[in-house]
Amino acid sequence: MIVLRPSEQRGYADHGWLQARHSFSFADYHDPAEMGWGALRVINEDRVAPGTGFGRHGHRDMEIVTYILSGALEHQDSLGHGGIIQRGEVQRMSAGKGILHSEFNPSSDETTHLLQIWIEPAAPGSAASYEQQALPLGEMRADWRLVASPDGAAGSTTIGQDARLWARLLGAGEAAQYRPAPGRLAYVHVVHGRLSLNGQNLASGDGAKIADEELLEFLADEEAEFLLFDLPPLA
Repeated sequence: MIVLRPSEQRGYADHGWLQARHSFSFADYHDPAEMGWGALRVINEDRVAPGTGFGRHGHRDMEIVTYILSGALEHQDSLGHGGIIQRGEVQRMSAGKGILHSEFNPSSDETTHLLQIWIEPAAPGSAASYEQQALPLGEMRADWRLVASPDGAAGSTTIGQDARLWARLLGAGEAAQYRPAPGRLAYVHVVHGRLSLNGQNLASGDGAKIADEELLEFLADEEAEFLLFDLPPLA
């Protein structure tokens, strides 16, 4: 089963300083048919204007992954972590029992374009933590690049859920395959470009909910960057 989530059907919010697209229900956007997919709860595509950002606010019991598409984002949190994340890096924040943080675009002239991803943890109440890692684009071109996993394998960030987030870059005409384990769910989000998934066409911003597929076959019509979530079965 593959159910497409077209980009134009996503939720949209215009806050002036922030332009946001929501793959799933978030904040003022609510669609009872789009509450997430398994443990995957949020994919927000955000564009943050220069010199603006999210003031200090709190989170609990969520694994939050920030994937930069262009520009930079400056992070500060109540655990004492601080730094700037840019394209070619990934940030993971496990909110656990509770964490306060802020995120700002430090540039005076460049918009920050990012994906913020929320994955529900396997168990609530863990200790909050933070991690920032390199995500070399060349590794995404060569093969599947593991971005987040429950055990930090292959240089990935560590999340408190039996889920794996993979990133891939394909040139025009290039193909890739992925074989989910029986019973697992999957979700695909196209960052940019055009590709087919088991013969179904997807473009920038499109997503696809996947269940009971033995093999996923990707073919890029043009250069394409996409994310693949390998998720635990529905409870």
